[in-house]
Amino acid sequence: MTIQRARTLRKTMPPAEARLWNLLRTEPFAAFHFRRQVPIGRYYADFATHAAKLVIEVDGETHCADAAIAYDSERETFIKGEGYAVLRFANADVMQNLEGVGTRLLQVLHQPPNGPGLATHMGGRKKS
Repeated sequence: MTIQRARTLRKTMPPAEARLWNLLRTEPFAAFHFRRQVPIGRYYADFATHAAKLVIEVDGETHCADAAIAYDSERETFIKGEGYAVLRFANADVMQNLEGVGTRLLQVLHQPPNGPGLATHMGGRKKS
C-alpha cells in the first residue's frame, strides 16, 4: 500500500471512473469531500468520503468473473469492517445513466447512518 500506487491509479482512471469523478466534484456532492483511489487497509477504494463513511466502486466487466467476485466479496467485507458502507455501480450505469447514478448516490448520502440500502449494487454483476 503506497501513496505512489494511489497516485498512479488516479492518473490512469478508466472512462467510467473519470466520468463519476467529475460528478462527485460538483454540487451537491462537493460537501462530502470525496477522494479517489483511497487506501483502506490493503485495498484501494475507487472513491470514498470519510465524512459519510461511504465507499463507491465502479465495476467493469472483469468484475463478473468468479475470481473477481470472490476478491470483491473479501475486499467489501474488509471495508465494511472498517466502518464504511459500500455502493457499487456498473460501468454501463455510469456511462449511460449518470443522472440515475447521481440520484441514487444522493439517496444513500442523505439516509440516516446504518439506514436501509447502504450496501447496494446498481446494475451489472450477475450471480451464478
